[in-house]
Amino acid sequence: MNPVIEMKHVKKMYDQNRIIDDLNVSINQSEFVTIVGLSGCGKTTLLKMVNGLILPTSGDIFVNGKNIKDVDLIQLRRHIGYAIQGSVLFPHMTVRENIAYVPSLKNKRNKQATKDAVQKSMDIVGLDKSMMDRYPYELSGGQQQRVGIARALAASPDILLMDEPFGAVDAITRSQLQKEIKQIHQKTGITILFVTHDIEEALLLGTKVLVMDHGKIIQFDRPQELIDHPANDFVATLVDRQRYPMLHSDQNI
Repeated sequence: MNPVIEMKHVKKMYDQNRIIDDLNVSINQSEFVTIVGLSGCGKTTLLKMVNGLILPTSGDIFVNGKNIKDVDLIQLRRHIGYAIQGSVLFPHMTVRENIAYVPSLKNKRNKQATKDAVQKSMDIVGLDKSMMDRYPYELSGGQQQRVGIARALAASPDILLMDEPFGAVDAITRSQLQKEIKQIHQKTGITILFVTHDIEEALLLGTKVLVMDHGKIIQFDRPQELIDHPANDFVATLVDRQRYPMLHSDQNI
């Protein structure tokens, strides 16, 4: 199987500060990869390098077999969904207009295709059509986050990048959103990269978990492997059985 995303000897430096250090990783189609580590370990930098929002200092990044150095980055981003904490909706646009933004660029004059894309993505995230003409300030935090995810999905991307998307909502809403994103992954088969600082969330959601520390990948494996066979003391501390006993059962979201 050819990887959807591949990074080869990727480094990122700001002045003399090395953020990413010789990173090598391959991610296959339909994987749900959660990326976890302490603040400043390079999680968000890794994510943003996938769609060229941040370019590596050295090394190569391939998306769908193409080196991002050789492609139009604007076109690349139109095929990659991106959802971040707080959703960052356009405040002057309705729910319909927010979700339609990227599809309208792709579909140009085909208004029906854009309309269909909006409805499909709203259905996927469980948003009622009665909300289409509301503005972001009229929505709850959880509703805003769902609109943000719907907007990221509306262009039918192959890849969905998510940067701590549930960090700004309450615990009950967060639990519901976790269930919904897992269902979305199962329904669509989309490849998801999901940054979180919460190891419990990472283990519950990911088909694979990528653990980072100081710009390096410490372990990249299935959740149960991290629990049963942590690569080092850092990983072992993250998945400590006494801290997260619910992760050492057969329970799933």
